[in-house]
Amino acid sequence: MFVLTSATFAVGTDGFLIAGILPDISRSLDVSASVAGQLVTFFALAYALLSPVLAAATASWPRRRLLVTALLVFTLGNVIVAVAPVYGVAMAGRLVAAAGAAVVTPAATVVATGLVPPEQRGRALALVVAGLSAATALGAPLGTALGGAGHWRLSLWGVAALGVVAALGVAALLPETPRPPAVGLRRRLAPLRDIRIATVLSTTLLTLTGLYTVYTYISLSFDRATGGSGNRLALLLVVFGLAATAGNLTAGSLTDRFGTRRVLTVALLACVVDFALMPWSGSGLPSALLAVAVWGVCGFGVLVPQQHRLISVSGAGAPLSIALNATATYLGVALSGVIGAAGLHLVGAHRLGLISVVFLALGLCSAELAHRIIRRREESATASADGAVPLPDSPSGAVR
Repeated sequence: MFVLTSATFAVGTDGFLIAGILPDISRSLDVSASVAGQLVTFFALAYALLSPVLAAATASWPRRRLLVTALLVFTLGNVIVAVAPVYGVAMAGRLVAAAGAAVVTPAATVVATGLVPPEQRGRALALVVAGLSAATALGAPLGTALGGAGHWRLSLWGVAALGVVAALGVAALLPETPRPPAVGLRRRLAPLRDIRIATVLSTTLLTLTGLYTVYTYISLSFDRATGGSGNRLALLLVVFGLAATAGNLTAGSLTDRFGTRRVLTVALLACVVDFALMPWSGSGLPSALLAVAVWGVCGFGVLVPQQHRLISVSGAGAPLSIALNATATYLGVALSGVIGAAGLHLVGAHRLGLISVVFLALGLCSAELAHRIIRRREESATASADGAVPLPDSPSGAVR
């Protein structure tokens, strides 16, 4: 199982890394910061679009061979970026890396559930997701510090090395697992016809757009707090990553206790306030540390109740809905890069949080709308039944 965690750690580090070394890339490739930020946008958009397509195309591949191949493609993409002489070559490398990453994470999730009995699948999934959480807490800050100590290209070589280690580990240690039933692209997109699922996915899209509009340009938005120091920026990213991990872990028990509606509402309201204050909290290091801590806890605290809500309404189609949720996540990240770039010119880097507030508020409205749609559907479905049937959006059966 550890080799799967190492694979998602490599992918997660690559996804979070560029934000920390953005100014260095901008200077080296002779482009503006907003243009350099599109390396994040392009990676996320390619991931979102390629993930369902490649999953359908490689459905018949043995899982171990698929993971090793995807990790090698991911590694090749990072090598291309590391040696890129011009911006266009770097963009091509991000496309190649995204193609590999778009296969690694979904395949690792499926393999993890196939290695354990059904009663241990939740724990197995948590270990795979731990690689992504660890990337926010360790991988991206370390890559940022490495880039600050030498050159941004060293950070990309580091990610490539992680990809090689993960590929070797999978090839040597991962047992072969049965291939899952082949699912065509049309069936993978079928859950979108359910208004409940579509509304929940819109919450993910809006929320992640808001959360990452600032993250992509965090080195610029918090430059008053860091003073341009790579080490101080790495400290901010460490605090963010640790807070995100804590928020992820805490949200599970809170969702079980209070239901998805309350957890989502509180987390998103806290994010709205936090981002609204960023033009002022980002001016000094102590207040900036507090701001990114709240951002990490509450922003990543949204992920678990969102997945819980999707699983509750999807039934047997939950794996397809969760895959679409990952696509919505990366579409949100892609949008954030474009919106953040426009925001740099419209309001400036220090006020990007105000743009995030708009999307986070829309995400909050979407979450409440999803709750109401789910509740109406359940009430309609159980109207003729004897007795009350617990609703899926609340652990105790009461709508919350």
